Amino acid sequence: MDPEHLAGLRLLQLADSALPIGAAAHSFGLETLTSEGLLDTEHMESFLRDYLVEMAPLEGAFCRSAHRLGAGPEFSVDGWVDLNRRVSARKPARESRVAAATLGRRFLGLLLDLGEWPRLRLARERAAAVYPSTAFGLAGAVLGLEEEATVLAFLHQATAGSISACQRLLPLGQTRAARLLWDLKPLILELAAQSRAANPGEVPSFPALLELGAMRHPDLSTRLFIS
Repeated sequence: MDPEHLAGLRLLQLADSALPIGAAAHSFGLETLTSEGLLDTEHMESFLRDYLVEMAPLEGAFCRSAHRLGAGPEFSVDGWVDLNRRVSARKPARESRVAAATLGRRFLGLLLDLGEWPRLRLARERAAAVYPSTAFGLAGAVLGLEEEATVLAFLHQATAGSISACQRLLPLGQTRAARLLWDLKPLILELAAQSRAANPGEVPSFPALLELGAMRHPDLSTRLFIS
């Protein structure tokens, strides 16, 4: 058995948008923006590029920090708890914050159903809230996945998830969606590189439109997504 290829196959599975943790039920504010006419197919690419510029360096930095915690000779569970608290503090919209914490905990729970990793179990038990970026980063380290590949896979998954949500909200065909994701890959690489030496607490990030959309989401008369 080739350990490197096995790690690669596991990374493909973890980064699959069809991973059964419930991510497809959340739009993180996108549903509100489309409902209010603030997001349409014509401006989809520019919107996603702006969103990635605001989101990817921050989420990438948290993913890296979690990976480095998990890859160390000793696992600091207090450091892990603090890292998730810092993620929580950067999510002002309650709906998005709760949704993300639910997905992160489900992600670790799924992994623990697939195998026994003491660090993942301890992480899930000790943190009151677990977020996708930190969960993915820690899992990557525990499974022996390389840091850069882990961060890129997480950011790619998050981007694909946003495009998938837009497909259900707007007349966005499969070919156009595939092209969008294809064209955004160089930007994902560029923004992931910005997070290499970054302290997550110092990364500027202000996706105000999505945060406000998430806050207004409970007031929509009809809703396709939970958030």
